[in-house]
Amino acid sequence: MSLAKHDRTPGPGAPAPETAPARTAPATTGPATPVLLWLITAGLVLAALNLRPAISALAPLLEEVRADLGMSGTVAGLLTSVPALCFAVFGVTAPALSRRYGPVAVVAAGMAAVTTGLALRSLAGGTGVFLASSALALAGIAVANVLMPVIVKRYFPDRIGSMTGLYSMALSLGAAGAGAVTVPLASALGDSWRLGIGLWAVPGALAVTAWLAVLLRRGATRTAAAPADATPAAPAAPAAPAAPAAPAAPDTARLTLRRSPTAWALACFFGLQATAAYIIMGWLPQIYRDAGISAGTAGVLFAVAMGLSVPLSFVVPPLATRMRTQGPLLTVLALSGLAGYTGLWLAPHGGAWAWAVLLGIANCAFPVALAMIGLRARSSHGVVRLSAFAQSTGYLISLPGPLVVGVLNEATGDWHLPLAFMAALMVLQIVAGTLAGRDRHIEDGA
Repeated sequence: MSLAKHDRTPGPGAPAPETAPARTAPATTGPATPVLLWLITAGLVLAALNLRPAISALAPLLEEVRADLGMSGTVAGLLTSVPALCFAVFGVTAPALSRRYGPVAVVAAGMAAVTTGLALRSLAGGTGVFLASSALALAGIAVANVLMPVIVKRYFPDRIGSMTGLYSMALSLGAAGAGAVTVPLASALGDSWRLGIGLWAVPGALAVTAWLAVLLRRGATRTAAAPADATPAAPAAPAAPAAPAAPAAPDTARLTLRRSPTAWALACFFGLQATAAYIIMGWLPQIYRDAGISAGTAGVLFAVAMGLSVPLSFVVPPLATRMRTQGPLLTVLALSGLAGYTGLWLAPHGGAWAWAVLLGIANCAFPVALAMIGLRARSSHGVVRLSAFAQSTGYLISLPGPLVVGVLNEATGDWHLPLAFMAALMVLQIVAGTLAGRDRHIEDGA
């Protein structure tokens, strides 16, 4: 059964190129038993829960961290840009690491880096150590970011929308939970920001355990399958001549990806939605605090903005996969973001809850971007390359955004000019989303 028939409803066209990758995937992953699939599902959820607390747990306490470590506004702005830089630099290494060690092993190592970095960051005595340990955690997040769509495509080719929604929900839940409870945790632990952000290493350790269990189970499955394959698998030998065709798809994708309009449109869209997301994660609590809202309430409002995509993640990605083009959906999400920015400009205190809701709706552009990575390539080989290209290039594009917002705020003393900058980027996001949402595949040279 071809992967394209699972990827989208209208699957006309190219069964031949997909057949070889679909047959070769089991050779590299082993038989996907029900137990293994449940373990992978649990691993995806736990990993996703740990993809944002390194960022969102810091935002409500940024003022306290700056005071304790002596950070200037510019350095704090740089701190909000570090996630995008790490995702771009380390995310591009994910395909090579995946080819050498397998995506499961790389995600397990990434979760270990997240756990270690978060633990070390809470002990930092200066800005340099704080940035270095943050970079370690973010490097682990970067490779997991790239490989999550790959694992979904490989193990759940017929459920791309629902599985993307599931781990997007967990990702949003992790971001919202960290934003909401970090300040109360820090207050309960003696007003210690160090303990408040350091405790987020604990769910990281749970994610490491889950992926190690996947590795062990997969190894046991392979060992158990070997004798069974030796006896009845003799009839499978004639399939061997099809193997030489498999490298053609990844080689072609590698050679043409940088010349693919679809890949570039998706990278630009990914970068612009990431810019909006990291500006919100880095600065929204401070915008509310500067409007006279307490740190605790600002954290809850931030959690609303990040957490609204938890329920919406069950709806939006599956809806996107059922649409032939995703541009109209992405336009609606962006218009919600523009409305939220307008509200923050006009009445940041009076309509605080409404603006948080609108920005939360706009944040659903991220799971749609992840779903489109799976839709714009026909095979898992294409997905891993497109995921690395779109995410690494996209995060490079997003790199200046949070820093520019910090500089503009420090230069003007208010949030009007930063919000105008954010609104202009949202308009560009509509254009990029319309282009990226077209019904195209990178293997077709589109």
